[in-house]
Amino acid sequence: MTLDDLRVFAAVCRSGSLSGAARDLGCTQSAVSQHVKRLERELGLSLLERQPRGVATTSAGRLLHMAVTEGLGRIDQAVRRIEELARAEGGSVRVTTGATTVRHFMAAAVVDFRRRFPRASLEFQTETSSRGCFDALTTGAVDLAWITLRPAGGSVEQRPVVHLPWSLAVAAGDPLAAKSRIEPVDLQDARLIGLPENSTARIQLGSRLAESGIRPIFDTSVTDWDTAILLAELGLGHAVVPTLPEWTGPGHPDLRLIPIPALPALTAGWAVRRWDALSPLARAFADTVAHHCARRAGKSSTIW
Repeated sequence: MTLDDLRVFAAVCRSGSLSGAARDLGCTQSAVSQHVKRLERELGLSLLERQPRGVATTSAGRLLHMAVTEGLGRIDQAVRRIEELARAEGGSVRVTTGATTVRHFMAAAVVDFRRRFPRASLEFQTETSSRGCFDALTTGAVDLAWITLRPAGGSVEQRPVVHLPWSLAVAAGDPLAAKSRIEPVDLQDARLIGLPENSTARIQLGSRLAESGIRPIFDTSVTDWDTAILLAELGLGHAVVPTLPEWTGPGHPDLRLIPIPALPALTAGWAVRRWDALSPLARAFADTVAHHCARRAGKSSTIW
């Protein structure tokens, strides 16, 4: 078996079909099938079983996929570390995150980092959910993922950077805009703008409201908090959102962000495969972002 065989097999597992893997890899479905068949001949067992829509891994396939994901990720990281050592400070840092994260949390850090490492490059890969960020990490496609932190476990390490209190975003003319604070009971049967059901932040918000016996109705789905806040500002609904600094202040006279102190803050930060295996450049960028987030929060050092 070859590394190409293993990479193709990992792509099939990721996409759930031979045709999907072929599209992702820019090759033919026949070529993908040949790679998989070569692995199966080598191992003497079937790795995939056909289903009405795509393929699924057998028990042997699942074992191989876990090992391949871990092994290829480490190989890719090692190769990149070696290349960066050869180029001194002229390497790259690959980051995956949501569409609006750079604006809210990384703008000053990006400027600072580029000033300190002018030969380094930054590559940002946009994902719509923490799950997508975790997948990119697991496959070795990126060095760092900025995510909504979730319970520890799995094959990645997480480190908190910012804690974001929850607020209710409403238009200035809304009856709730006159309140100084929102209690969970105020959200009973409320129709809210929210992130997709499978997003980490939406799941955490739903569970925290459920602890108070509150089950709001999410009747509008958006892909990021900025869109949710904008729709609320336009008077198209209410949105329970993290209190993002860019939306506060005089620049949004038609928006009110009313605190919900009873809800525990949302925590965001970095996820990596292994912190001690991170390249010096990637670690420097992560530290720079944390430093600027801490400064914005009025602290003298990072909160890690």
